Amino acid sequence: MYHSLKLQDKKVCRITFNEITEQAVKEAIKHPRDINMNLVDAQQARRVLDRLVGYKISPILWKKIRKGLSAGRVQSVTLRLISDRDKQIKEFIEEEYWTIEVNLRYGKSKAFEARLDSKDDVKIEIRSEEEAQRIIKECEGNPFTVIETKKGTRIKNTVLPFTTSTLQQEAAKHIGFSTQKTMNIAQQLYEGIKVGKKEVGIVTYIRTDSVRIADKAKEEAVEYIKTKYGENYLGEVKPTSGKAKKANIQDAHEAIRPTYMEYEPQEIKEYLSRDQYKLYNMIWNRFVASQMAAAQYETYSMKIKNGAYLFRASYSNQLFDGFTKVYNLGEEKNKKTNAFDVAKDEVLDMASIIPSQHFTQAPAHFSEATLVKALEENGVGRPSTYAPTITTLLARGYIVKENKNLYVTELGEVVNQIMIQYFDEIVDVEFTANMERILDEIASGNVEWKEIIKSFYPNFAHTIEIAENEIENIDLTETTDIPCEKCGAHMIVRYGKYGKFLGCPNFPECNGTKAWYEEIGVKCPQCGGKVLLKKTKKGRTYYGCEHNGDSCEFMSWDKPTGEKCPACGDALVEKGSNKNKKVVCRNSKCNYGKQNKR
Repeated sequence: MYHSLKLQDKKVCRITFNEITEQAVKEAIKHPRDINMNLVDAQQARRVLDRLVGYKISPILWKKIRKGLSAGRVQSVTLRLISDRDKQIKEFIEEEYWTIEVNLRYGKSKAFEARLDSKDDVKIEIRSEEEAQRIIKECEGNPFTVIETKKGTRIKNTVLPFTTSTLQQEAAKHIGFSTQKTMNIAQQLYEGIKVGKKEVGIVTYIRTDSVRIADKAKEEAVEYIKTKYGENYLGEVKPTSGKAKKANIQDAHEAIRPTYMEYEPQEIKEYLSRDQYKLYNMIWNRFVASQMAAAQYETYSMKIKNGAYLFRASYSNQLFDGFTKVYNLGEEKNKKTNAFDVAKDEVLDMASIIPSQHFTQAPAHFSEATLVKALEENGVGRPSTYAPTITTLLARGYIVKENKNLYVTELGEVVNQIMIQYFDEIVDVEFTANMERILDEIASGNVEWKEIIKSFYPNFAHTIEIAENEIENIDLTETTDIPCEKCGAHMIVRYGKYGKFLGCPNFPECNGTKAWYEEIGVKCPQCGGKVLLKKTKKGRTYYGCEHNGDSCEFMSWDKPTGEKCPACGDALVEKGSNKNKKVVCRNSKCNYGKQNKR
């Protein structure tokens, strides 16, 4: 715009404000500034890098796989993160372990629970039921003696006001909004809501990675808290800068907060849609809580000796709710525990001792909330990129969302493998994070942006040339002997948004389609039918019997071996990678194949 209007030889000022209020705009006009060319250069560098990656790699994917695919500097790294997590889950082999809890009583007091912690001052790991039972027998023959008691207090510090990332995470976690929906609704709240006869922006700028709060907003929050909850709920005075913990935080805007304290959510509920109210209420409560006092808890812990074994017991009671009065979201329910005053060297009575079997858990699939958190922690992208990046991956069919979890599709895996093989630097998390740091250095005036492009492009261009020459066309279609039910032609295996399917070769004249299943050469352990590789409606791979829906309900997320478990009779399945493959029972309650060899 500056160059288009030919303003180079004229006095040009820039005003900045991050809340749409009369006062903010007037203050901005009072304090104009020159255009910061360092920020312009940083944006220019970001745009050039993004276009180089997108415009150079995407055509290769179009040519080698199919039209409509894309790659991106942030998008491709995000796809890799999801793919790597899916691989970790698929290769994860659960292991059995046991815990032992004992219910103890002192005199006529109510029984309390203590957990086995260590043996001879070494943290104990119990790997089998036999080992657990042996420990229980030893404990039953010895007294439970208190060797240490400790009383204290614990402080739970207040939450910080929302940034773009934390808003997306909390909205996904507590009100079920996708990142895109959160940003769309937040934008509506920022641009303006008609309250009575006046249209006002009721939240500040929504694309920020800073937790800084304006002094005036702090003062208004203090008055509100003092009036509504009392002075004892006021938090300590926080620094006005509030600069982020991480080095790559830009701190260009305030945290996300209400613009006017008089617009309490309940007071303006009638002017908001249901979703607008939910999000505004969360932003309001988070901001108010961020200016309130910490919650306080009374803590009590005890060490109990039994022969060579050490048990621990602990509890806490809330003394003061502080900020949790406003912002708790059900995360921490205060369960009042009766204090028991037990002195050192007292001998306790055992009410019961209970062994419990557990299995180690694979890492969880990414949800939109946890993916945003991972992107932020790894320094990949900026707050404004998270929602559109996830939306693009879903639109391209690289990933699917099922029950709030994100999964890589077969198409996404094909694209990811090409990116790893030929553009490993582009999809390297550390490289991408480092590039973000360099862009910040440009914004600070410490690095010349054209030098960054010069150092990046030659090697990138050479890689593009290699990829264009070496990547063979990936033919995602193959002919079958299955006739089309509409025209009789032999159907072909096509590649759609959610993976493979059977389609008529005469499309678009004939639109006959069928689900595509691949035999894996294994008999169903339940009925002897063929086990087929199948897909859910959203593209997730699973193994099911050919008679699914008729006479057999067998299915498994892991590949079955065709054999039955000798311990419980359920199906045996393969877990882990080729280097660390293990045959285990499909039944989560059966430990066949899951025990550690010691």
